[in-house]
Amino acid sequence: MSGLYLHIPFCRKACTYCDFHFSTSLDAQDRVLDAMRKELADRAGGSGDAAVGTIYFGGGTPSLIPAARIAAFIQQARALFRVDADAEITLEANPDDITPERLDAWKAAGITRISLGTQSFREDRLKWMGRAHNTAHASRASIAAIARAGFASWTIDLIYGLPEMTLAEWDEQLTIALDHGMPHLSAYGLTVEPRTALAHQVAKGLVSPGDDEAQSAQFDRLMERMKVAGLTHYEISNFGREGHFSRHNTSYWNGTHYLGIGPSAHSFNGNVRRWNVSNNQRYLVSVEGGTAFSEMETLTPSQRTNELLLTGLRTQWGVDLDALPLDVRMVNERTIVSYHDRGMLERHGARLVLTERGRHFADRIAMDLFVTE
Repeated sequence: MSGLYLHIPFCRKACTYCDFHFSTSLDAQDRVLDAMRKELADRAGGSGDAAVGTIYFGGGTPSLIPAARIAAFIQQARALFRVDADAEITLEANPDDITPERLDAWKAAGITRISLGTQSFREDRLKWMGRAHNTAHASRASIAAIARAGFASWTIDLIYGLPEMTLAEWDEQLTIALDHGMPHLSAYGLTVEPRTALAHQVAKGLVSPGDDEAQSAQFDRLMERMKVAGLTHYEISNFGREGHFSRHNTSYWNGTHYLGIGPSAHSFNGNVRRWNVSNNQRYLVSVEGGTAFSEMETLTPSQRTNELLLTGLRTQWGVDLDALPLDVRMVNERTIVSYHDRGMLERHGARLVLTERGRHFADRIAMDLFVTE
């Protein structure tokens, strides 16, 4: 095991586009967090002398819970596992939760990296998204405070491909972000996920999803601006300076083992994937009562191969065909050649890497290379 993920399933508000598991009711917060402590202790018993290189507090909104709770989780992890001395320990935070006092408390607790959910610097966009913060006070002030706080690394999130978003607006967003000297940026194209408020609005004709051509142009501009700024495009949605890549997320893309704790959290040991129930009440009652609260599946060689294709091709390192459980070349060599000849794939020995053009079609290319048993 290399990564430990803790899902904090609470948010102040529901964002329009979000399909992650969360609750805006904090009534059961303490019981859920206590149940997560119990799950962590129980699951550690089956992990042997496991080493942990990264810890990630995601959600939800981890910055909502008391810093003492964050510290307690980190202390427990250090007691249960061999946590590396230089482990990357990330906390996702919302701009409206950032204060000098909280930043100091998180650092004291052991947090080394802050992931800030900025999403936009425009007031109208933040309101449309349902975000709790505003741009003038929360977004820009919080970034400045984090930059001064002395964490080993930090990152911000932005969203492009919003309805009627122009290239000029996206350029403005990137300029503001770069002006803060960020060492890392995660930028995501808006997608309409099922069972979200956005999906409902689109279905009702209240909102028109972003134009594909416009989103593609914004992605091109993103790559261009980050390259000029000296940030490496190391994963489709992630850019960072050397030494600031997300080690935790990179371990996911490389297929490293990880343990997930909390409602909806996933775990993977190389062959078996486990996922917890996405319901706070069912989760805490089951953990407290010692009954089952997760499901699992054993991946077949073809499933494992296809997952490694899907995640590996998203990165700058690509995928090593020799390291896959099944030989993709035996059944899909013509597809590989076709994408290579169209300038979307490069071949470096047994390794396949997407070109800049190919990054626009990462998922499609990976799925065209999928194998069946």
